Amino acid sequence: MNNATVDPAALRDLLDSDRRPRVIDVRTPAEFETAHIPGAYNVPLDLLREHRDELLEHLDEDVVLVCRSGARATQAERSLAQAGLPNLRVLDGGMVAWQAVTGAPVNRGRPRWDLERQVRLLAGSIVLTSVLASSLFPAARWVAGLVGAGLAVAALTNTCAMGMLLARLPYNRGSRCDLDGIVGQLSATAGGPR
Repeated sequence: MNNATVDPAALRDLLDSDRRPRVIDVRTPAEFETAHIPGAYNVPLDLLREHRDELLEHLDEDVVLVCRSGARATQAERSLAQAGLPNLRVLDGGMVAWQAVTGAPVNRGRPRWDLERQVRLLAGSIVLTSVLASSLFPAARWVAGLVGAGLAVAALTNTCAMGMLLARLPYNRGSRCDLDGIVGQLSATAGGPR
């Protein structure tokens, strides 16, 4: 695994050069539709993990992986590197850093909540509800404890089961989630200008 990163300014320069990398955004389709780097392909992390071998056939050039902050892109980088794909980099700081750069191009769509924000809302709501319910049903406090334990495990493993479940909701999915559509997009632009 190479764990190489590229900062937003360097990625802008690469995108303006003759040797453009292929930008793969591993966020949910809803996050991607809200804002993404022009020319990026949306390959959600769960789909990438499940179908990485099929996707590898269409990723023969330099690849830059993007997510909100860099965590999911790093997971995607590990998965693709284990499968043998060279020339992988992760956008340092993700879309948050990209959008902070003055003049960085962004395609914008309908605003939606980031997956991380959805996790905070759901986890906080479950904890609050279980703490309030524990005054009537003392055993409800264990629900809050389980959510807290889950968040601790998520931090230690840099994965999030709640986030993975939320990513499967219709709100976070879209028409760009199917493998055939993604492979078709990647094939149509292979070796050509993007």
